[in-house]
Amino acid sequence: MVFKKLVLMMMGCLGCAGQPTEPSTEKTESKSLIDESVVVTSPRVKLGDGRYLAYRERGVPKNISKYRIIIVHGFGSSKEMSFMASDELLDELGIYLLIFDRAGYGESDINSKRSLKSEASDIEELADLLELGSRFYVIGVSLGCYPAWSCIKHIPGRLENYLVSF
Repeated sequence: MVFKKLVLMMMGCLGCAGQPTEPSTEKTESKSLIDESVVVTSPRVKLGDGRYLAYRERGVPKNISKYRIIIVHGFGSSKEMSFMASDELLDELGIYLLIFDRAGYGESDINSKRSLKSEASDIEELADLLELGSRFYVIGVSLGCYPAWSCIKHIPGRLENYLVSF
């Protein structure tokens, strides 16, 4: 039990390593909030309300994994975030990672009615659609702790275990 918590806490810390600490100085010009030229390159699932969530998978196949972990990125990030866990480590520990674009980020659709509860609902529905099983782990990185906390509050029965640290 302590080992699981320690491994998850270390993975969360490693996931933050290498993240930029200062905003980019590159100047970009934005003409609208929605860029119609964006080409969807990642797999996506359609939620019950018609929105799509894009995701990326790493690690061992979910059907043989010991640990199924959903990573929730923070503000200004996406499913392409640098999560510093080598493929060898994921294989050795039997970890399946699912990293997804939260509503309105990356290649996922905007949720105009987003709330604390809808973040947990998105994670739960994503887990169901990808057949992760009845229980899974959630790791929130930076502002991704907000939806991770929402899972503790709204869907605690779906979480394998949880550890809150500040």
